[in-house]
Amino acid sequence: MMKLLSFFFQVACIGLIIIGCNNISNPPEISNISNNNCVQNYNPNTDYFPEKATAKYARGFSVEYKNNYKIVTVKNPWKDAKTSFKYVLVECGTPAPEGFKESEIITLPVNTVASLSTTHLPHLAKLEVVDKLVGVSNLKIVNTPEVVEKIKAGKIAELGNNSVNLERLLELNPDLVTTYGTGNPQTDNYGKLIEAGLKVAINAEYMESTPLGRSEWLKFTALFFNQEEKAEKTFSKISKNYQEIAAKTKSIKERPKVFTGFNFKGTWYVPGCKSYPAKYLADAGAELLCVGDSSGSVPSSFEYVFERAVSADYWLNVSQSWQSLEDAIREDSRYGDFQAVKKGNVYNNNARLNDNGGNDYWEGGISNPDVILADLIKIFHPELLPNHQLFFYQKLN
Repeated sequence: MMKLLSFFFQVACIGLIIIGCNNISNPPEISNISNNNCVQNYNPNTDYFPEKATAKYARGFSVEYKNNYKIVTVKNPWKDAKTSFKYVLVECGTPAPEGFKESEIITLPVNTVASLSTTHLPHLAKLEVVDKLVGVSNLKIVNTPEVVEKIKAGKIAELGNNSVNLERLLELNPDLVTTYGTGNPQTDNYGKLIEAGLKVAINAEYMESTPLGRSEWLKFTALFFNQEEKAEKTFSKISKNYQEIAAKTKSIKERPKVFTGFNFKGTWYVPGCKSYPAKYLADAGAELLCVGDSSGSVPSSFEYVFERAVSADYWLNVSQSWQSLEDAIREDSRYGDFQAVKKGNVYNNNARLNDNGGNDYWEGGISNPDVILADLIKIFHPELLPNHQLFFYQKLN
């Protein structure tokens, strides 16, 4: 009998130890945080959104304000999209309008959010709502300092890079999941997240063809947190700074010729002349090797690029794996015949890689185009920004 009691006592102790260990860690916050800021006495004549956002540069989203809800439309979610997405953001404590699908209705302000793209994370930092973040796709590649700090504290869950861990996401049960779409139902997460009953918003900033257009999607994110005022002020500073820096190259007569990218498995993707890189280079006082009126990129051959870029002054945005010019030439000896290589004018946008290869150029850089523009002008026309130090770019030696 004593042996039996001793056995049960040991089992109970083990159970207490396990419980204690679980309490020591800091698991990601699960489920929705109660909202104490809901409207208590709804008045249909009250404007519950006195601070409003408007998109000046971004073409991919719009917002229409009603007294107690916002209608947000994502017009061009991916290339050649034949559909748009609509979200009805309803102030907590007020009635939802009729005529909309349940999946489109999201209660404001959002108190918990999971993000499936690192480009969304700087938005949360700028809006000071990182405390609402409960999950990201890949913990290792994050660069945003405020998010990294929360990851180190064990307060953010990893949800999967290519295939989302739906079970984990449902455990977290965030008020909102932000993601992106490509139009491929085999790889896009949007459909299955909606089917699971989650509230999902597609952020299509990558479809914008201008740096300020992409950066302005900060306002899109702000709509879900009722942070329009902060977004307007923050973006206004970024836009003003960008325009002031760009103005320095307006009178530049000699514009260096620049080409970008590299030969990957027999294909060299050349940016279109109405693309995101083309706008950057034009504002930086340079002339980009580009193709047609595309806002994307055009697959080309090494020979096509070499013929047009062999005498170009600069080469930008090369392979992330190259640490030196020798690495480039070792991969393909023909690279050594470009004048930009011979002159040592090769720069890469990987100065801010974290230990796991996460590139802040594609995270913080999207939200801070004024800094990227300053880097480019420093490369092409260093006399215009004598005190600027390269931030996202570095020279390949």
